Amino acid sequence: MSSDPADAPTPPPPGPGPGPGPGDAAVPRQEFDALFEAVRTWGRWAAADRGAWNRVTPDHVRRAAALVRSGTVVPLGRPWDTRPGPDNARPALHYMSDLGDVEAPEPSAYKDFLGVDYHGKGVSHLDALSHIAYRGRLYDGRPAREAVDAGGARFGSVAALGPLVTRGVLLDLPAVLGVDWLEPGHAVHVHDILAAEEALDVSIGDGDAVLLRTGRFRRRRETGPWNTDAASAGWHVDAMPLLAERAIALLGGDGDSDVRPSPVEGLHSPVHALAITAMGVPLLDNLDLEALSAACAEAGRYAFLLAVAPLNVPGGTGSPVDPVAVL
Repeated sequence: MSSDPADAPTPPPPGPGPGPGPGDAAVPRQEFDALFEAVRTWGRWAAADRGAWNRVTPDHVRRAAALVRSGTVVPLGRPWDTRPGPDNARPALHYMSDLGDVEAPEPSAYKDFLGVDYHGKGVSHLDALSHIAYRGRLYDGRPAREAVDAGGARFGSVAALGPLVTRGVLLDLPAVLGVDWLEPGHAVHVHDILAAEEALDVSIGDGDAVLLRTGRFRRRRETGPWNTDAASAGWHVDAMPLLAERAIALLGGDGDSDVRPSPVEGLHSPVHALAITAMGVPLLDNLDLEALSAACAEAGRYAFLLAVAPLNVPGGTGSPVDPVAVL
């Protein structure tokens, strides 16, 4: 594949989004369990609570830094959302705690409070490895009831992850398909990854952070919010073996990665279980990728430096984040 931005194809102009993909039959639990075993990386790293972030070395960081050409910086986090809605059942909190009338008069000080129950669909956040258990086990086989209690996580906390700088790859499915967005319920399959790599002249490699754009926030701005717990575009479980084979370090997108309704019988978030619990791959949820889509189209390339700096919260199962892409 060519690495020259001038040689990269220009995605077709967008149109109306498609509906859910046809033929997405339910995945039996037995088939899912076999898939879980196939992608599992338990026992691979001494620093197990960093999971797939162990893959990112100083060489990966240097290669990512070499992708910076124009110096364009694109923030990916959503605005702090304090408004309740069908996709924001637990709004973030923001209020003023000092209006210059609490301390001595000079200089006057103005302070505010932030609070958030961030796991959900309203806040851009990172899921750490302590966030999801399957059959009572966290990543690396750690018993969830022993590792997580009311005091927080003693294994797989977000504090163990620290910051990540690596190569980011945007799989811009609406640009590939020539649509504005993928309709809620649209499942992204393994063949969609291969088609996106070819159309966007990019290839997913080891240590990469893969971001999936479904066009969720363009759709939200144009048609209004909807209940994304009930219906959202996202990954089908059949895409995960290829992502595991490519040895990615991070998976994220403008949703929470899972297609909804779930295609797997009896599991509400099967991609969460495969990525976090089996593969040790943290997830970035609810990123606004519209500006990045435009920047990548303008630059003619879909790989960039990505920096993610979660809050240092000992025992935390994740963190609000505002990741940054640099082209």
